[in-house]
Amino acid sequence: MPLQEKTNGSPAAGPVKSAARALDLLDEIATNGPGTQLQLSTRLNIPKSSLHALLRTMTDRGWLQTDPTGSVYQLGIHSLVVSSAYLAGDPVLSRAAAVMDEIAAATEETVNLGRLTGAHVIYTAKRESVHPLRMHSPVGRRLPAYSTALGRAILAEQPAEVRASLVPHHIAPITTHTVTDRDAVLSIIDRATELGYAAESDESCIGVRCFGVALPFARPIVDGISVAVPMSRLDGGREDVIIETLLSVRARLASEHGNSSVR
Repeated sequence: MPLQEKTNGSPAAGPVKSAARALDLLDEIATNGPGTQLQLSTRLNIPKSSLHALLRTMTDRGWLQTDPTGSVYQLGIHSLVVSSAYLAGDPVLSRAAAVMDEIAAATEETVNLGRLTGAHVIYTAKRESVHPLRMHSPVGRRLPAYSTALGRAILAEQPAEVRASLVPHHIAPITTHTVTDRDAVLSIIDRATELGYAAESDESCIGVRCFGVALPFARPIVDGISVAVPMSRLDGGREDVIIETLLSVRARLASEHGNSSVR
């Protein structure tokens, strides 16, 4: 058995298997939906015998719950309690609230706030469009950063080597219009560094065009904001209005937060 790396004279702590499995289980259900014990065992490659006790414990503690048949496991109410506590304590959400309201009032379209985590963006807040036809992007949804306007805008603020490391060689399409050529995606992100904003059409949601900018609250920049518009409403110069609104907000925030070097 190889020696563990030591820090300050003590062995580096390795992962606790049961804790890792519990977290993997929450991630799996959050990402791919509910499942039976057999389905979850297959999806996570965990023996049914080991998974049974874990499911029972997490259900007893409210992290998971079952459907009326008692056989399908889904996230439980305690997951909501913890998520709500995170959102309430996140400083960026409170700072971005007024900005989101401002952009929503100016554009009358869906406004999303998101954060870069690894190669993905997680949507942390939103403002709904005033129109009946709108994009559905629930808070907590996770999408590949390189295939969304919001994510591309944040990636454009990272050093070139970081951008390259976060765009995989194989890009799984979200829709039939998702750009899957890695070099093309990197070029799109490079272009966003020049323009100050990123855009995509049909790549994350059919019939919708999105525009995104990074929020320069602090370095490193990991938060961004986007406007999602059904393409049927992009007429009469509305695209220009949306882009100008986003760039204006971005420039003002860069000045206010001492990031005047932001393009």
